[in-house]
Amino acid sequence: MKNALLSLFVLLFGIQSFTASAQNQFEQDGVVVPRTISFENKTLELNGFGTRSKMFVDVYVQALYLSRLSQDAKDILESDSEMAIRIQITSSLVSSRKLTRNMEIGFEKSAGDNLNELRSRIEELKKILMSSEIVEKDVYNLIYNPIDTSVHIFKNDKFVGKIQGFDFKKALFGIWLSDKPADDRLKNELLGKSN
Repeated sequence: MKNALLSLFVLLFGIQSFTASAQNQFEQDGVVVPRTISFENKTLELNGFGTRSKMFVDVYVQALYLSRLSQDAKDILESDSEMAIRIQITSSLVSSRKLTRNMEIGFEKSAGDNLNELRSRIEELKKILMSSEIVEKDVYNLIYNPIDTSVHIFKNDKFVGKIQGFDFKKALFGIWLSDKPADDRLKNELLGKSN
């Protein structure tokens, strides 16, 4: 009888843990992270997600979507296939100016020797991001389309611009996935290594 009760307890605990784990996979700090996103009749799968924190404040929840799941950052950066970064702002402390400044710092680390060649397109991205004020709960989707080799930018599901170039896509995604990422922990989470 004791063994039967113990087995039942282990089974129930295991089911409860599995359910909690499944729920946590799709929610981060109160933000619901979609399992897939669609773009140009293609479905991109959630590869990983996490929270970007600065000075003990959670500033946004970020997710990486790929057409083929991968834990290899270099492979993702070199891939000329559909992929997306989703950023949902979680703090009222985030402003357009702060977000663009942090992205600029990220580009400086990610682009390396290619920074000067990308400068005008980085300025174009900053202009797009600063065209309207950022508020808590805003969602940005930065989606790379290999057909026109452009990063398409959406704010709250509304198309706001696109920037040309595979080299730009590589540097942009490199902000979070390069050898010098904005946040090592977040990089691992985006790669699905620590959720």
